[in-house]
Amino acid sequence: MKLTLTSAEKAVSVIQSNQRVFVHSVFASPRPLVNALSQRASELRNVEMVHIHTEGDAPYAEEGMEKSFHVNALFVGPNMRKAVEEGRADYIPVFLSECPALFRKGILPIDVALIQVSPPDKHGYCSLGVSVDIAKAAVDTAKIVIAQLNRHMPRTHGDGIIHIDRIHSFVEGHEPLLEAEISKPDEIEMAIGKHVAALVDDGATLQMGIGAIPNAVLSCLGNHKNLGIHTEMFSDGAIPLIESGVINGSQKTNHPGKTVSGFVMGTKKLYDFIDDNPQVVLLDIAYVNDTHVIRRNPKVTAINSAIEVDITGQVCADSIGSRQFSGVGGQMDFIRGASLSEGGKPIIALPSSTSKGLSRIVPMLKPAAGVTTTRAHVHYIVTEFGVADLYGKNLRQRAMALVGIAHPNHRESLEKEIWQRFHKIGS
Repeated sequence: MKLTLTSAEKAVSVIQSNQRVFVHSVFASPRPLVNALSQRASELRNVEMVHIHTEGDAPYAEEGMEKSFHVNALFVGPNMRKAVEEGRADYIPVFLSECPALFRKGILPIDVALIQVSPPDKHGYCSLGVSVDIAKAAVDTAKIVIAQLNRHMPRTHGDGIIHIDRIHSFVEGHEPLLEAEISKPDEIEMAIGKHVAALVDDGATLQMGIGAIPNAVLSCLGNHKNLGIHTEMFSDGAIPLIESGVINGSQKTNHPGKTVSGFVMGTKKLYDFIDDNPQVVLLDIAYVNDTHVIRRNPKVTAINSAIEVDITGQVCADSIGSRQFSGVGGQMDFIRGASLSEGGKPIIALPSSTSKGLSRIVPMLKPAAGVTTTRAHVHYIVTEFGVADLYGKNLRQRAMALVGIAHPNHRESLEKEIWQRFHKIGS
């Protein structure tokens, strides 16, 4: 068992034109390897880069790199939006739960996986750290695996354990991980958080993401009991509830007592919390986001966001008209899993209007907007003005319920649209 280090430049020299390269996800993106590969642009052609959301710079997607690299993004993060708009990158619509199958079934076979890992333990095992998600499948199937070794990467329990024999090249890169900015909820977001928290039952299993609204919800759950977490990702907001015992996982069917996730996004406080913490397990996203797995937990409460919702309940969460903003991700995985869970509650939470005062509850989605979650899957829509329970309601009843939680400035115009469409106002 021997670990041999090399330079980033030498490690990525094995990558050839016309190959497909996977880049480790979110805050695990191996920047020294990415930068070294990007510097080979003049000698490479048509290298396909595949990944979900990655943080930090993505020089291979910058203007002028088109002949050398092309991105096939499974989720569009901030560093990819301009590249997608300008044609240097493409987006593949796919449920997050099914991304690993693209690798495992050979639909997108991986030639080289660029990953970031913790140093090996005495048995020779490294950890994928903060992002197991789809990286586990990439490592399992790639012909070549190149790893940045980083002592700042936390060792996490679960599926992200890799023996050094599986890794072909190691490059040292001991740099602190990038961190997510944890925003403080404003008045509107706190109002939404309170409405959502009122829907959460004791003993519920939570799924939520990062951001001001999830943080607002979590801050309102201090008096709840025996909550659990089974989620594609979590952030710092969950830590106080875990430490206080509000989140203890005691009622979960799958992995009782454990906080289950596919990846984490947060600050060094979160990274330190998950480091060698057996209470937290990061697992393959094909398992975490499997609807059949999700539904086995009790009272699954899935809290997701949206860009806009039409008056029949169609949810757009990944695009602004034809502009690709993010991706399908795991929203549908958990919305469906929660609806099938005994006592489950699928929730879409969003402010009633944009920062410019435009209504986010609309008569019709913008032209070319994607339907992330269908109206047949939607149950609860929450804004700062309350909760609309759409389950079991017809189209007109849904529309009237949504008008009730729209911003007051837009209710009259929405009612006119309802009258034109359904020829009736009211229940």
